[in-house]
Amino acid sequence: MSLSAILDPLNDPADAMPRQQQLYRRLKEAMLDGRLGPGARLPASRLLAADYGIARNTVLYAYQQLQAEGFLLADRRGTRVADLPVLHGLGVARPVASHAPAELSRRAAGLALRQHEPLLPFAPGVADLNAFPWAAWARQLQKAWGEVSARQLAYAAPAGEPRLRQALADDLRARRGVLCSPEQIFVVAGAQIALDACARLLADEGDTVWLENPCYPAARSVMQTAGLRAVHVPVDAAGMAPEPSLWESQPPRLVYLTPSHQYPLGAVLSLERRLEFLRRIVAANGWIIEDDYDSEFNHARPGYSPLPALQGLHADAPVVYVGTFSKLLYPGLRVAYMVVPRWAAREFGERIASLYRSGQAVEQRALAGFIESGALTRHLRKMAPIYRARQAVLRRELTAAFGDDVEILGGDAGLHLTLGLPAGEPDQAVIAKAMALGVTARPLSEYCAAEVPGASRNGLVLGYGMAEEKRIPELVARLARAVAADA
Repeated sequence: MSLSAILDPLNDPADAMPRQQQLYRRLKEAMLDGRLGPGARLPASRLLAADYGIARNTVLYAYQQLQAEGFLLADRRGTRVADLPVLHGLGVARPVASHAPAELSRRAAGLALRQHEPLLPFAPGVADLNAFPWAAWARQLQKAWGEVSARQLAYAAPAGEPRLRQALADDLRARRGVLCSPEQIFVVAGAQIALDACARLLADEGDTVWLENPCYPAARSVMQTAGLRAVHVPVDAAGMAPEPSLWESQPPRLVYLTPSHQYPLGAVLSLERRLEFLRRIVAANGWIIEDDYDSEFNHARPGYSPLPALQGLHADAPVVYVGTFSKLLYPGLRVAYMVVPRWAAREFGERIASLYRSGQAVEQRALAGFIESGALTRHLRKMAPIYRARQAVLRRELTAAFGDDVEILGGDAGLHLTLGLPAGEPDQAVIAKAMALGVTARPLSEYCAAEVPGASRNGLVLGYGMAEEKRIPELVARLARAVAADA
């Protein structure tokens, strides 16, 4: 085959790639798709360079690279395409591009599809990034980089930087009533990694996991891909509400709870149910995963701490406490942590080290300094009244705009409210209209288990972390237009 069709694009001025890379890539593609079949001879480097007006070194680079990769053979008879098994049967009649793509796994097919969402007002799960104490954080980062050694540039300690584990233990004992020592804390790259570790290390494929319904979609996805059998337990005003018979008919290996602020309905798990879950899970020989989502900000009782962590009710209970800094600091930090019972810490640590490689050692040191210096506590105290005021204004404006036609859920803690919508237009269609008006939200139906008949709910999950108080009335007016289908 003539090389013209393959190499003429080398003269395309729109291709900014260096000539040697262009030549290498085009020859390799031609061999992979069968245009240059096994045994085909290539021109001598001098001849090819002269024919296409390129430097001989450019041709030598491409030939030598392809030879090193095993695509070309060079001997006294010249340069030819290697006779590799991978090239057989990939001729012009069946080019690679015509092959049906390999399918993803059945587990992957069941995962919810999510597009990247713009950072518009009422986006849930986002704190006020404009209020982040950048100067204090930058000082801690600079200090951490000044202390860096080769060890910090390699993988971090499997359980996390010792200094951060100590700072977390001190902070969690004081702020959330968690009963722990540094040896019980394991730092990972985000809450989903923490949930994945729990699913893999605490349960086997086919085991039963109880999930709140509605539930944090990422938690549902993690349990699903781990091969666990999900039982979707309804939620009421006091949190997850299993029927007593469920403990006997479908005993759980794992129970996933957001007790401090149920996501997305905002319920706080009552003390009575907390104690009942602890008693029952021991009898079931199972585990509770306590996702302390959105627990940092208490709006119901200003000046008082939120209800302490479930884990703090009994130090030796089979509870894994999961926390993150996504709301306190910023989501892109990707630092989360788990607190495991002291009797399980050694074995858990040995196993988790075989699953994940730790990183961000410098950022972990900076975070430790940020906590130790009191900057984290100061930031929390600064933001608490700001978020409380935004929540109150949002509730007031929603009530004024929608009256008794809708239900407003949550508000005692966290950074979001949930607006129930009357039967009618689906919440996803409402959100599409709202986005055209510069407002976003999350559809409540997305949090509900599709496999539970009649359990889906129509509504909007509205975050106020990034919604300035003075703009909330105008933003709610836009939302009301979208709901009324006047957009």
